[in-house]
Amino acid sequence: MASVRVTAGAAAITGWAVQLGVPNGTITSLWNGRRSGTTVSNETYNGSLGAGASTEFGFQGTGSAAGITATGCTAT
Repeated sequence: MASVRVTAGAAAITGWAVQLGVPNGTITSLWNGRRSGTTVSNETYNGSLGAGASTEFGFQGTGSAAGITATGCTAT
């Protein structure tokens, strides 16, 4: 099980997306986010964040945890 925190910078955001690198397994369940391939984006209820505010999503998977990375994050 892993948890990823997304934090808005100095300005508010209306959405976010995180690229995950999962080289040694697959994601089997995900909460507080939507997955498309290796990208996790916000749900309708946690995309708008005020400046400095944060939210989290989590996932479970199969395989080894070695090498799992959040390789990029974008905000809208």
